[in-house]
Amino acid sequence: MNELLSIGFGNTVNKSAVVAIVSPDSAPIKRMVSHSKEEGRVIDATQGRKTRSVICTVNDKVILSALTIETLSGRF
Repeated sequence: MNELLSIGFGNTVNKSAVVAIVSPDSAPIKRMVSHSKEEGRVIDATQGRKTRSVICTVNDKVILSALTIETLSGRF
């Protein structure tokens, strides 16, 4: 059975689908998120809070989380 990773506020993602968890602060990641929003591939799981990590998945979805990379890595 696939394990789920809690990404905050009751939201979860399939662990086997996660490719990378990255910081949203660098310019390349900001461009990636912007382009993904234009294409409708972004899932915003921040619940209105500041984006502290960006999760890239195998099916080219981009998930925004309000939890830090360290918190998500510890849960992984």
